[in-house]
Amino acid sequence: MTSTFKIRPARTSDVPAIKALVAPLAEQRILMAKETVAYFEGIQELRVAEADGEVIGCGALHVMWEDLAEIRTLASAESWRGKGVGHALVEWLLDEARALGVERVFCLTFEVGFFTRHGFEVMADQSAVDPSVYSELLRSHDEGVAEFLDLARVKPNTLGNTRMICRL
Repeated sequence: MTSTFKIRPARTSDVPAIKALVAPLAEQRILMAKETVAYFEGIQELRVAEADGEVIGCGALHVMWEDLAEIRTLASAESWRGKGVGHALVEWLLDEARALGVERVFCLTFEVGFFTRHGFEVMADQSAVDPSVYSELLRSHDEGVAEFLDLARVKPNTLGNTRMICRL
C-alpha cells in the first residue's frame, strides 16, 4: 500500500466501494445507512479518495440553501485512518463550498475533535437559519435537512451525534 492518494469526483462505478466503506460505520451507527439508489442520486456530490486504483475514502457536500451546505457520508477505509484521508476530503469539500458561495457548512458527527480541527464548532444556537428559511427547508424531503433542523422524525437515527457548523 502506498501512502499517497488523490481526491476526485465519484463515478457511478465507485458506488459499490462507497457502500463498502460506509457499511461498517453504519453498522456501528456512526453513519446513517443509505439505499443504493441514494448513492447514485447523489453521485455528483460525492468525492472519493483513491490509492492505486482503490477507493479508500469518500465524502459529499450537499447544498441545503443559498449559504448553507452539509458534509455527509465522510468515511475512510480502516487501514487508511489516521493517514490524512479524512482531512484531505474535508478540505476539498470546504473548498468546493467556498467556490459555490456557501458561507456555512454543517455536519452531524460523533467525531467532534476531528471536525473542530477543521474549523467546525458545536452549534450553540440551534436556530441557525431565520424563520422564513426554516419554513422553506421544512419542505425538503432530504434527511440531512431534517437532521440540520433537528426534527423529531430523525431522532432515533441521530441520538448521540453532535451538530457542528463551520463558517467560511
